[in-house]
Amino acid sequence: MASHTVIDELKRTQILELLEQGKRVDGRALDEPREITIETNAIPKANGSARVHIGDTEVICGVKIQPDRPFPDTGDKGLFICTAELLPLSHPTVETGPPQPHVIELARVVDRGIRESHMIDVSQLVIKKDKSVIGVFADNVVVDYDGNLFDACSYAATAALLTSKTPKWDWVDDKPTLVEGEDSQLPISTIPVSVTMGKIGNHIVVDPNGDEWDIMDARVTITTDSDGNICALQKGGFDGFTQDEIIQCGETSVRVGAKIREKLKAVQQGGQ
Repeated sequence: MASHTVIDELKRTQILELLEQGKRVDGRALDEPREITIETNAIPKANGSARVHIGDTEVICGVKIQPDRPFPDTGDKGLFICTAELLPLSHPTVETGPPQPHVIELARVVDRGIRESHMIDVSQLVIKKDKSVIGVFADNVVVDYDGNLFDACSYAATAALLTSKTPKWDWVDDKPTLVEGEDSQLPISTIPVSVTMGKIGNHIVVDPNGDEWDIMDARVTITTDSDGNICALQKGGFDGFTQDEIIQCGETSVRVGAKIREKLKAVQQGGQ
């Protein structure tokens, strides 16, 4: 996120020295994520919302659900769209203006992980085939940045969707008409969990914090569904991963993701 400086090189040397000893700057094991806290109903007027902390990284997600036009080639399916925004107060390097490429990538990676897991059964979100469907829009806002926005935004969006209530619309007089008092849970079929890993030298660490993120050589975000199947993968950074490293990352994403999924399950059960 930030440009490399002499300070970054000093950080890199310190972090690498610790990694050679099997340690990290904040005392975690290499495959250990930071503490995750999830608070739902953070935005009372939204159809669903969540505030997530991963260490000092903080993201708020709000979900809006409303009638919309279907895509021309998928008139029998509802819509799901995820966005992301970094507030200028979240980090000194963030500026106002059009979204930067890394913010666009952030939104797309989170969107793809949830979409490709088929978390929401969008076939159940049809008001009138080819004319009107239900659109689900998850908007992430980064309040505080300290590394690994991919997972923070993914968990916030997932938690917000798990606790969202969708109104019911009937097709009356050639338009969608709201049915009062018929709110229900979204049709959820699985709980996706992304796990982001950074490569620093020859070492791979789970959930890089801000310092690790600034100096890592490459990263990979792998999303799994409730059955432990990998449904999305995004690689970034200038360096690469060997085949063995990718296999290791895949295994790590399944193992670590299963523990994080339990937190999201508890959120879902609390919202029902």
